[in-house]
Amino acid sequence: MTSLSARLERLLEDLPRAYPGPGGAVAVLRRGEVLIRHAWGWANAERRIPFTPRTLFRMCSITKQFTCGLVLDAFPDPSVLDGDVSARLPRLEQAAPSALHLCHNQSGLRDYWAVAMLHGSPAEAPFGDTEAARVIAGARTLHFTPGTRYSYVNQNFRILSDILQDRTGRGLADLLRTRIFARAGMDSALLAADTRAMPDGTEGYEGSQSGGFRAAENRIQWTGDAGIGACLEDMIAWERHIDATRDDPDALYSRLSAPVNFADGTRAEYGFGLNRKTELGRVASGHGGALRGWRSHRMYLPEERVSIVVMFNHLSDAHAAAVDLLTAVLGEAAAQPPAPIPEPDWLGTYLEPETGLAVRLNMASDRLVRLRYGHVAEKLDLHADGSASSGGTRLRPGNGGLWMDRPQENQSSRLRPSEGTPATDIAGRYRCEELDAVVTIADAGTVLYGGFSGFLGQGRMEMLDPVGPDIWALPCPRALDHTPPGDWTLSFRRGATGGVEGLEVGCWLSRRLVYAPVR
Repeated sequence: MTSLSARLERLLEDLPRAYPGPGGAVAVLRRGEVLIRHAWGWANAERRIPFTPRTLFRMCSITKQFTCGLVLDAFPDPSVLDGDVSARLPRLEQAAPSALHLCHNQSGLRDYWAVAMLHGSPAEAPFGDTEAARVIAGARTLHFTPGTRYSYVNQNFRILSDILQDRTGRGLADLLRTRIFARAGMDSALLAADTRAMPDGTEGYEGSQSGGFRAAENRIQWTGDAGIGACLEDMIAWERHIDATRDDPDALYSRLSAPVNFADGTRAEYGFGLNRKTELGRVASGHGGALRGWRSHRMYLPEERVSIVVMFNHLSDAHAAAVDLLTAVLGEAAAQPPAPIPEPDWLGTYLEPETGLAVRLNMASDRLVRLRYGHVAEKLDLHADGSASSGGTRLRPGNGGLWMDRPQENQSSRLRPSEGTPATDIAGRYRCEELDAVVTIADAGTVLYGGFSGFLGQGRMEMLDPVGPDIWALPCPRALDHTPPGDWTLSFRRGATGGVEGLEVGCWLSRRLVYAPVR
């Protein structure tokens, strides 16, 4: 068997070409000792600033675990903050989620980056405290009862950080520095809320090796949801701190990574800003981060005492690179390609009844099914029993139809087939009273287009894709956040005479918003 050092050395040679871009940095630790500390390429390709282990980097959503760490450190019983959460949702017509619901992404709130698209925000528009406060305070309904389901919601953590600042009378940057960074030895970590620039000139890049790279334009103000900047050395210090305190049940990371449940007692895979999943069959906790031009991932395997950190200032898959590094550390053999399996007879289009979202299934390869439902397309492995699955989704025929299980969301449902050609008499303007926002459907030369508008501007018109009878998809290929919210499902409702009386708009991050025709 190839030695560990040889495997890691070979992988370091391959990584820059396997995940091409201006620059990157990776670290691997075992039992608190650094096995790899490596950086390559350029932090700023135009100014020829090298990427080094000291280069500052946007950690993006990895911030969420630190925000939750502040909550637990300052308020060991987060329920004392429940009233503060309710106060920030003045128009909510349902019982407000608790602070713990926010920590676990079980709040039922619709994600504000997705809702911003419904308000007509262009992808590169400014979005700061004023815009965030208006979107958050405007929530009148939830898209599920708090505690019953999981949905990724960035403003959960923005709300928590705002509450922390108000409760303690100290800024988030100061709280992070004194309560976490200093204790963990993260000497250069900081709150870098303004996404337009990093203090040391590091740039994030969009594009590809074949088409070229360009500096990504971001104009968002991020706080407790994704605002931390840190270098590789800072993240190494964090991983060392995690490993050094692993046996203390009262240590911060022990509390952050402790088991979390849904309201019905079912074990949840997400809590306190951390995913709790398996990597190569081993228990792991961690999180990824992304903004246009930036991708990162960190994970910790407690039984193996292994930590992986990956940072790219481009859009290559940081999680896949982290798994490559983990494979090398564990000495796992590469999986052999499985034999092809016949194409299943359940491919097609469906509607998921609880969320009201379209489900589109087609073959991605001879053994992979492409699922379009969430905010990114998923690829599921076909199995000999006629089912298909990935790490977080399973499709299985039986009990009167095709079922979709998404255990990370505590959800299982029988999909409703959606067959037939949609009617095209849907052009017009439709208004959502809750958002005070409009979707416009236009017949532009026998082709239907749609676009959103609201207090943030006028979004671009996109060609609608037919899904089924009175169901269309409105693509959202770009958004304020790195990952667009996914295709919006437009479900039109007709009256007794057959005319359109309204529609429901939703995506996985923001579901079941009702629009009425503007007469």
